[in-house]
Amino acid sequence: MAVTVAVERATATRGRPRRAKTARGSVVDLFCGAGGLSYGFKLEGFDVVAGIDFDAKCKYPFEQNNDAQFLLEDVARIDAADLASRFVPGVARVLVGCAPCQPFSKYSQGREDGRWQLLEHFSRLICEVKPDIVSMENVPRLQKFMDSSVFSSFVRALRNNDYFVDWKIAYCPDYGIPQSRSRLVLLASRFGPPGVPAVTHGPEQYRTVRDVIGDLPPIAAGGVHETDSLHRCSELSERNTKRMLASRPGGSWRDWQGDLVTPCHRRETGQGYPSVYGRMKWDEPAPTITTQFFGFGNGRFGHPEQDRAISLREGALIQTFPPDYAFVPEGQKVEIKTLGRLIGNAVPVDLGRAIARRIRTHLDEYGV
Repeated sequence: MAVTVAVERATATRGRPRRAKTARGSVVDLFCGAGGLSYGFKLEGFDVVAGIDFDAKCKYPFEQNNDAQFLLEDVARIDAADLASRFVPGVARVLVGCAPCQPFSKYSQGREDGRWQLLEHFSRLICEVKPDIVSMENVPRLQKFMDSSVFSSFVRALRNNDYFVDWKIAYCPDYGIPQSRSRLVLLASRFGPPGVPAVTHGPEQYRTVRDVIGDLPPIAAGGVHETDSLHRCSELSERNTKRMLASRPGGSWRDWQGDLVTPCHRRETGQGYPSVYGRMKWDEPAPTITTQFFGFGNGRFGHPEQDRAISLREGALIQTFPPDYAFVPEGQKVEIKTLGRLIGNAVPVDLGRAIARRIRTHLDEYGV
């Protein structure tokens, strides 16, 4: 009760400028990154009022594209009263977030990575602020951590605070996203069962690599297009150039002959990593875009035809960022590793739109 009173008092007294009550709901985005999830909500008529992240590099793209304040804060240290004061009074309050997924990825050991605790802080803020709607997005493996109570504790905390909870594993091509990524999408509501985002595309309608990057002008490895500073790609060493020439769409290092095969892949322990050093296929969705998608050796991120890894622009388009999404100020140097990380960490914009559409429909169903 004390927390609720404090939240209400803070909301009434902080005196921040308030936006017009014309949006479908007001949204605060925890772990907002470069703003892909928020931008999806913005496109669907929601008022994104704030994004919170611990990475200062996210400030420009988040604020520039979402017309919302970026707060450089550690979610573990956020005060519930301050968070509650960010929402617009009189409209549905929507708290969304994608806690860093690396602790739950197949490449980590779960609880050995302290970042899993960020999901507990997300839960804490939900229980103290009590927004009307919650959306959480993460890797599917999070659901498998039931035995360590990570996911089950999150769901239980929501239900104990009078939320109805639904979730599903969303396959991104089903939502028009041209990459074979699967994500755990959870929705919670204080009004009633929220449901889950409806599928919009069947297999015959899946968007492909060709659909989204097929018309971009060619560039060479290490090059940049003269009119698009994001259409740039990493250099290739002489050895990796030879590997690229020996690679085929959908293939891997197993297509190579002789000394092109790396020593680590020659060892028995390296046999279980076939999805590296390969090219994408034109007429299929891309593989999952990661924070290292700009590197040929980091996955199947070779261009289907050109002898290079895909560019930052191509990665952003596969993540369904629109071409005019501003990632860096005009004239500022583009750092491939930094921007690759921001693009790879982002929630695909079109997945954000699918989640926002489901929430909008849910609010309509309950007359909110």
